[in-house]
Amino acid sequence: MRGYVIKRLAQALGVLWAAYTVSFLVLDYLPGDPVSAMAGAGADSGQVDPAQIAELRHQYGFDKPVLVQYAEHLGKAVRGDFGDSVSTGRPVTSTLAEALPQTLQLTGAALLLAVVLGGGLAVSATYTTRRWLRQLLLSLPPLGVSVPTFWVGLVLVELFSFRARWFPAFGNDGLRGLVLPAVTLAIPTGALVAQVLAKSLLTALDQAYVETARAKGADRLRIHLRHALRNAALPALTIVGLLAGQLIAGSVVVETVFSRDGLGRVTAAAVTAQDIPLVQGVVVFGALIFVVANLLVDLVYPLLDPRIVVASARKARAV
Repeated sequence: MRGYVIKRLAQALGVLWAAYTVSFLVLDYLPGDPVSAMAGAGADSGQVDPAQIAELRHQYGFDKPVLVQYAEHLGKAVRGDFGDSVSTGRPVTSTLAEALPQTLQLTGAALLLAVVLGGGLAVSATYTTRRWLRQLLLSLPPLGVSVPTFWVGLVLVELFSFRARWFPAFGNDGLRGLVLPAVTLAIPTGALVAQVLAKSLLTALDQAYVETARAKGADRLRIHLRHALRNAALPALTIVGLLAGQLIAGSVVVETVFSRDGLGRVTAAAVTAQDIPLVQGVVVFGALIFVVANLLVDLVYPLLDPRIVVASARKARAV
């Protein structure tokens, strides 16, 4: 188990380094100059003093060679320092820390709803003996995946804010203001969970150990939840780990639609202003969420199926 954990930690660090490196190179080669945009932001004319641009470029280190910038920024990033925002002048870490609680609240609620609703839909669809009901339930996940997130958000605002007036349409208004954004973000995520889990459950129910359980007299509910669901949960658990990072990306659209403060709006503003340090901080933070979620999934795997650790140990000894 120790070797299994060490291997997963090494992979997690490699993913973080790769995310930082790729984001640095991509942002460096993008067209446009963030320093010129910042220097001309409040100018009345189209001309900006070249001396001012040179001073700002030196202040933010953009006048150094790319490799030197990369080495310096990577060394600071390891210590949690992503520099200062080009557009606001504030530390990137402080900006992200202020926006983080609202986004984590939204993504956490959306992930919980996605797992509960998606898992419940998959279990219900595979448990029912009525063919028409099963087909109806199994047709819902593809629909949820295909519907655009922003469209879902606008429809929910129209129905439950403007017409029914049950929930506020915009802002961070406590728990009531969290419901519609969380549901909007949870629908495509829960649909993917339901698709994967339903397919895994249907496959598991055809296995020999299920027939053995039936022969021993186990009832349908016990077979479904205790025998089939435990084995079918592994692929769905993998999807949840992947989607945890994607929820951060989805929050950009949802927070824009519902005018919520959070990482989504910070990211949109940073991209518009070509704020390279802030964009890179958001990218690395998203990669960190993805890595932590998948690391937790990898650590839960052996609890559901101890054969994973055994297989990993055998492979290591063979090498």
